[in-house]
Amino acid sequence: MAARALRQLAKGNVAICRSITESRALLCFAILLEKGSEDVKYNCALAVKEITAVAEKDAELRRSAFKPNSPACKAAVDQVLKIIEKEDTKLLIPCIKAIGNLARTFRATETRIIGPLVRLLDEREAEVSREAAISLTKFACSENYLHLDHSKAIISAGGAKHLVQLVYLGEQTVQVSALVLLSYIALHVPDSEDLARAEVLGVLEWASKQPSVTQDETIEALLQESKGRLELYQSRGSRGFQKLHQ
Repeated sequence: MAARALRQLAKGNVAICRSITESRALLCFAILLEKGSEDVKYNCALAVKEITAVAEKDAELRRSAFKPNSPACKAAVDQVLKIIEKEDTKLLIPCIKAIGNLARTFRATETRIIGPLVRLLDEREAEVSREAAISLTKFACSENYLHLDHSKAIISAGGAKHLVQLVYLGEQTVQVSALVLLSYIALHVPDSEDLARAEVLGVLEWASKQPSVTQDETIEALLQESKGRLELYQSRGSRGFQKLHQ
């Protein structure tokens, strides 16, 4: 009951979230996420999701409550990651969202975060793949100061091939989320050999002709910019390859 009440109180309320995090409730949530009943675990996961959603929009709360060296923050993140790695169906979506909400708090050296999310791109459940793509986009988008490091980590974890499949074969909602993430990665790491091997440029060219993409001006602009960067780098690469073989 307490966890359910806290998550309802926390929703969209900076002052309540600050009180919760200052009271070391994050540490309690971490313990309950591991050892509580199924109902308690679920409400704790939702509470963590609501608190992180507020922290995502409030820099002061983010800095005070989710410092990387904070034991309470580390315990909560560790437990959320364990749930993601185990792919606990009932708790998976709120935990994926919570990690995405905290994307700007993780250091470049925090490499354990990206891999589990990338693996979920290969999930049969469309909603899981979509939420994983949305969370990873928060790591790779230009607004994230460490977008280059995170984009490279997504590529290293095998993200490109999963995203290509989702853009071509996924349901429309998954398709668009995967395309946005793929576009950011292409924009930031256009010289990636993995992207060239996955034929990402061809994917972006195909996507640029789809009505579901061209209707959204923001996505269309991102797509065109990413496509332009890939074309530039891949044409340079092919010229270098030709010179070597002359």
